[in-house]
Amino acid sequence: MGILNLFNKKSASEAKGKIEIVNASEFRSAVEKKGVQLVDVRTPAEVNEGKIKNASHVDFFSPNFQQEIMRLNPKETVYIYCRSGNRSQKAAKIMLKLGFEHVIDLEGGYMNY
Repeated sequence: MGILNLFNKKSASEAKGKIEIVNASEFRSAVEKKGVQLVDVRTPAEVNEGKIKNASHVDFFSPNFQQEIMRLNPKETVYIYCRSGNRSQKAAKIMLKLGFEHVIDLEGGYMNY
């Protein structure tokens, strides 16, 4: 296999969806609408300190994370956040591999909200 082929091949696990990172103002106005899929991927202890209204909780560190996140509709946009933006980016990438089409991540996480 030539070196050019390495760059042109797509892996079987490559995601087809898209991840967007938006600022707190955009995120807030979007998640205030009814029927939005909003997910907090922080730990239970972090959630107990406060969360965004109407957010579902799916702990990124849970061994059942993938099964729990699949309860959401992968065809609809999902808004996601964590404490600082690191875990939610990792979660969003996993979600795309699971077939989610559009994940919007809160820039800077809950600390920035």
